[in-house]
Amino acid sequence: MDLAKNGHDSERGNPTLERRAIAAAKRGEWDAIHYLYVRYADDVLAYVRSILGDHHAAEDVTQNVFAKLMGAIQRYEERGAIPFAGWIMRVARNAALDYLRARRQIPVEEVRAADPGDEGRELEQRQCLKAALASLPSEQREVLVLRHLLGLSPPEIAARLERSESSVHGLHHRGRAALRAALIELEAAPEVAR
Repeated sequence: MDLAKNGHDSERGNPTLERRAIAAAKRGEWDAIHYLYVRYADDVLAYVRSILGDHHAAEDVTQNVFAKLMGAIQRYEERGAIPFAGWIMRVARNAALDYLRARRQIPVEEVRAADPGDEGRELEQRQCLKAALASLPSEQREVLVLRHLLGLSPPEIAARLERSESSVHGLHHRGRAALRAALIELEAAPEVAR
């Protein structure tokens, strides 16, 4: 596939060339992946950096997005409502959130500072919470993680997820209720003072 100029200048935003590149990338043509990288890498990097707040981590996540693009692009289907730019940004957002989740591990110092007698109970509570979160619909889980683990405000979550603030509030409310129900079912709900 001849992708002249590697996606610069007059071809930026050329839907015909982009469709050809996507089709070629689905066939496994590396020059098409290169074209899409040149076309979208800066936008993806800026978006991921806005989520992570760390330029070096954003570079790593951006590289991972494009390194996995050859396989991931097979799932892309062109629809009028979701152009490729929107799809690649959603892939980038998910990769950035996965990065944040992976980085939210409990620091070793906190684990060592814990009372040894509480270790078994705390481990069980963490496992129950993890299982309860896993049982939630992904949208509710994502809102709860962004709100309670990453400390984002509802307007920040709405912006990141490209949803309305009222939608985020609804997902948060239903997610908390579903999480509480799942924890009760696991007999791991927090005790509330009466």
